[in-house]
Amino acid sequence: MARRRPVMSEELKSELAAELGVQDLVRREGWGSVSSRQCGNLVKKAIERAERSLREES
Repeated sequence: MARRRPVMSEELKSELAAELGVQDLVRREGWGSVSSRQCGNLVKKAIERAERSLREES
């Protein structure tokens, strides 16, 4: 079975991690060390950005 294409680019994930203050943790220990709460906050930020982008296009 083929791997699915990532939804978020590494660049976007890095930007969001920096905004949430977990970028150093990700660099040192990888994404597996980020708590589920922090990952949820990252996804929330990504959704907010996408919604804002869609509104600006309209």
